[in-house]
Amino acid sequence: MDQSSRAESAPDSATSAIVDGVYGQLMGMFSALWSSRERNKIFLLGAALIAVVGATAYSQVRLNAWNQPFYNALSRKDLPGFVEQLGVFAVLAAVLLVLNVVQMRLNQMTKVILRQSLVDDLMTQWMAPHRAFRLSNAGETGTNPDQRIQQDAGHLTELTTDLGIGLLQSSLLLLSFIGVLWILSDRMVLTFDGRAFKLPGYMVWCALLYAGAASFLSWRVGRSLISLNAEHYAREAEFRAAIVRVDEAIDGITLYGGEADERRRLGAVFDAVLDVSRRIVGAVTRLTWVTAGYGWFTIAAPILVAAPAYFRSGMSFGELMMVVGAFNQVQQALRWFVDNFSSIADWRATLLRVASFRQTLLAMDDLGSSASRIEFEEVKGETILLDNLRVAAPDFCIKLSERSAELRPQERVLVAGDTGEGRAFFFQAVGGLWPWGSGRIMQPTRRLIMFVPIRAYVAPGPLHDAIAYPYSRDKFEVEAIDNAIASVGLGHLTPPSEGPERWDRWLTDEEKQRVAFARIILQRPKWVVIHGALDILDPEWRRRIAAMLADELTGVGVINVGRDRIEPSVFTRTLKLVIDPHGPTLTGAGRSDRPGASKPSPETVPAKG
Repeated sequence: MDQSSRAESAPDSATSAIVDGVYGQLMGMFSALWSSRERNKIFLLGAALIAVVGATAYSQVRLNAWNQPFYNALSRKDLPGFVEQLGVFAVLAAVLLVLNVVQMRLNQMTKVILRQSLVDDLMTQWMAPHRAFRLSNAGETGTNPDQRIQQDAGHLTELTTDLGIGLLQSSLLLLSFIGVLWILSDRMVLTFDGRAFKLPGYMVWCALLYAGAASFLSWRVGRSLISLNAEHYAREAEFRAAIVRVDEAIDGITLYGGEADERRRLGAVFDAVLDVSRRIVGAVTRLTWVTAGYGWFTIAAPILVAAPAYFRSGMSFGELMMVVGAFNQVQQALRWFVDNFSSIADWRATLLRVASFRQTLLAMDDLGSSASRIEFEEVKGETILLDNLRVAAPDFCIKLSERSAELRPQERVLVAGDTGEGRAFFFQAVGGLWPWGSGRIMQPTRRLIMFVPIRAYVAPGPLHDAIAYPYSRDKFEVEAIDNAIASVGLGHLTPPSEGPERWDRWLTDEEKQRVAFARIILQRPKWVVIHGALDILDPEWRRRIAAMLADELTGVGVINVGRDRIEPSVFTRTLKLVIDPHGPTLTGAGRSDRPGASKPSPETVPAKG
């Protein structure tokens, strides 16, 4: 394998395929939305929101027109006219109240449906075969998928809904009132150097200039918030992951008396969170000078702009208030960017995290696409053939001592290697998790093979569910499940159909492995591929499990990838893993960039079967 091919297998080459810029990220999100099962609901909600926001804008135009007769009645001290206009106001206010309530409900429903659609898409992409495993080795973009799916996706949908509806509302208000303001500007007479003249659209140009200057200043002052928010989310994710790590390893930490050391570690991670939080506080403070100052000055701005014409023309007070109201509506529409810049920066940072995460998931299928790969083939029957198999590890290549190994049904094979890394890479290659190398693996359909990794997986829920996993426990007789549990010495965990939701937190590592072997006893696959699971059992249980494999499970073929420590009578055949100095490797890129290099040793990776 040449260097260019090896380098292409690095995760950075996959993440470099991410389309830069807001447009590319939005297109990725739109693609997820278009393929969503909730697509029609989202489009219907969008149409309803447009209708409601449009009706609200029209009602606000009518309300603004109400200013003229109302304030004129006040200036004339016309009590009957004043009372009549109060009645008109009550009708308009009632209509606007109903529209506001409906808009809020549609807003909240849109958030729920959008989040459902996005999270469903991310989980589907994440849980596609082998993607989650490869993502865990994909560098920084693949870290903390829990936060990307649970927190970032939810936050993105909320911000997108609020900002999107706000932008729609501002746009319709602008279109509705800019025409009104332009017409009202025709009544305004200005004087300059003793001469009177009319400037077409005078108030419109003042509003555009005023809002444009404020928007530009807000962008200049607050643009650093985009990168700061992205960094803040990353640091928060690291802090949460550090707390989870301590919680999961609290037994060992306590036994070693390492609480103080772990407290210092957590403190260092939290200090990074506080550091970026302080920088965000500074950036928000600087931005507030602009947004708050703009907001306060806007109270007087329309009157100051209109005052020269009001005092030098025949405008009534009601007409002035109508001009001021239209100016404020245009300003409210134009200041959307100013008022929401902090949220826009937050949205931009969150979009970057979610979009890059999704794009990285899609890129996992092409990871190392030009690198040499092992050929996998499902065949009829129950025979497994390893033909000229070579597994390309980051710094070496391993192969079997035999060029071609045909493993027949019910055969018991020990695959022994001198290094834990070599055994782990071989196990992952047979399981299809590590495809890099050469040669061919021919095996029966996947449902006939069960893989037992070095760290057993115990699914959440009752112990009966964990034993039946990945099938439903309804597929098996309750007595058969109980017998399997008793066979591995876990019968005291009663009642196994109930108990804690998270058995993986209550069981020891050895008991978890016994759960895995109980699963074999219950489900009776045609082949079991074991990686180090027998090695970590104590001698007594290792002998008992070996006896079960030799007696009760005679119809099950066994491939044990581990140390040569089991009773010789258990295995009918032994294959050796050896280093191939001339075989393919993945040394083209730096170690931190190669698949699997983010882990200290592949033997510690819980490959899932």
